Amino acid sequence: MSCSRRIVLIPFIVMLGAALCGLSVAAADTGSAGPGAASTAPGLHDIQNPYYGDALFEFYQDHYFRTLTGLMVSQHFDRFPHHAEEAEVLRGGILLSYGLHREAGAVFERLIQNGTQPATRDRAWFYLAKIRYQRGYLAQAQDALNRIGSALTPDLQEERALLQANLMMARADFVSAIGVLQPLEATASDPFYVRYNLGISLMKSGQPASGVAMLNQVGTALADDEEHRSLRDRANLALGFDALARHQNPDARHYFERIRLKSDEANKALLGMGWSSVADRDFKQALVPWLELAHRDDNDTAELESRLAVPYAYAELGALRQSARLYREAIDAFAKEDANLSESIAAIQSGKLIEALLKDNPGDEMGWYWSINALPVMPHAPHLARVLAQHEFQEAFKNYRDLRYLERNLDEWRSKLGVFQDMLDNRRKAFTERLPDVMQQSSQIGLTALQQRHDEAVQRLVRSEADLAGNGDASGLANAQQAELLARVRQAQQLVEKYPDQPEFSSARDRVRLTEGLLAWQLAEQAPEQVWQAKKDLDIIAEQLARANRLEADLLVAQRNEPERFNGFEQRISRLSGLLDTTIPRIAALSIEQQEAIQAMAVAELVHEKSLLTQYATQARFALAQLYDRGAEQSAGPQSGEANRGHESAITTKDDHARAP
Repeated sequence: MSCSRRIVLIPFIVMLGAALCGLSVAAADTGSAGPGAASTAPGLHDIQNPYYGDALFEFYQDHYFRTLTGLMVSQHFDRFPHHAEEAEVLRGGILLSYGLHREAGAVFERLIQNGTQPATRDRAWFYLAKIRYQRGYLAQAQDALNRIGSALTPDLQEERALLQANLMMARADFVSAIGVLQPLEATASDPFYVRYNLGISLMKSGQPASGVAMLNQVGTALADDEEHRSLRDRANLALGFDALARHQNPDARHYFERIRLKSDEANKALLGMGWSSVADRDFKQALVPWLELAHRDDNDTAELESRLAVPYAYAELGALRQSARLYREAIDAFAKEDANLSESIAAIQSGKLIEALLKDNPGDEMGWYWSINALPVMPHAPHLARVLAQHEFQEAFKNYRDLRYLERNLDEWRSKLGVFQDMLDNRRKAFTERLPDVMQQSSQIGLTALQQRHDEAVQRLVRSEADLAGNGDASGLANAQQAELLARVRQAQQLVEKYPDQPEFSSARDRVRLTEGLLAWQLAEQAPEQVWQAKKDLDIIAEQLARANRLEADLLVAQRNEPERFNGFEQRISRLSGLLDTTIPRIAALSIEQQEAIQAMAVAELVHEKSLLTQYATQARFALAQLYDRGAEQSAGPQSGEANRGHESAITTKDDHARAP
């Protein structure tokens, strides 16, 4: 009967990731005052690897399964070395949100062992313990709590103590829980939960007076929100039934009167208030809350019991006709409700419940974040409200929904494998068809000859630079036009030198010498620029030749390795196809088993209600028979059996105008 703050799971992953990675943590308005109700907004945090940014984008779009698979693929290929730790924290948090607490615990433990600050380490173990407690893994939650050091913040230290007390109470170790809660009661920032759990522990450990005093503080405290008002009602309900068990009937009525008529505990309080009046033999007073309860038509246990309590009170007041009529109405109502329950059970067993829940509560993602928000359209749907409200049913249905989600994803992946096989076949065909042409073109290019020509050009440039530096001869750096002019000048020079004694060649020799000097001067002036340009061109050619050689080497490697690579891809596709072919039927079989388990869970709850109805109907018939006996005894005496039968007839006649005295 312990009570703990509601755990809000949606922001937990981000919160823990922020704690481990140094992001800023800010409170968020989630409708809960509990410290678990928090989310985070990343502060100034640079995303250095695009793949990690893509994972965060999917995460903040609530695509958690896609985030998880993307993270694992990117981690396999080491795509975000700058965010390796953050990515691992995010992966662990998503695993934890899916209930895979062992896998998530291994992730966090490995990160912690790799070296983190004590505050970060303790915060991680605290939230891991909190989620394990939420899932009902008490031993594992205690193990996580035991690993927490002394570096938690004060608010989390308070939550840690409350969580420790809840674990002790779950193990029925109420004395130890008292030892944890009593020091916390005076210092807690929110004493509601501490005092409630302390009061329950005191009462369970044999200290009723102290427990009542503590619960009374909760039951009379001011409450500003629905969460605390509901806890206050629960405290008063516990006080009322405890007083009723100890025959302190006025106190019980006092506690029950504190409970709000519109609260979840109102029906139980109305029933208990009536029985407290019955214990004082004040049947008229008992009818006041019981009639209110009977008119609520909630079909819960308290309301069904009131259908027996009201005629019982009338019978005790002597209104036998009114009592008999109400017992008969109760029997009819129980029979009708029993038939309705049978229809609901048949609908559940036919699979309509599961189909309707999936249809009326859609969602694209799996995990704990999804919840049932709408009742399905089924015959007598209110019966399902009590079933769907159970934590076990909610978790079982989430597991079923996750199985269906996985089945769809595996089917989609199998279809993608077919596409990958087609792509592989096309690439293999294209490679086989194009390889001969490429190899022929490669051989025709003649890279060896081109490399030789390049080397010769380099040698010529070296010689030209040496001539320029040695004797100033820049003729080796002449371009095509300049080289042609030089050749013509030399021819003219040879021609005029054949006739050294001819005076008509004297002016020609001067012009040839002048032209030669002009060309030499132009070449010398342009030599630095031409040397630089020639070196640049040769470097580009060398780079292109090196690239061509690499491509030729890659081509040779591809010619040798690509068929093996294609075979490796084909084997991997075949292996994955085989894995999917075995996994998908297994997931389908598990889905069927989970559906049957969910239906059995729902049917068991309704069968239990049918058994209660059978008990109530039996009690009503027995009480009706007792009324007949009382009527017979009152009319017996000197009267004949015929008169007795007449009196019995008078009792069993419906009198809609009968009123309670």
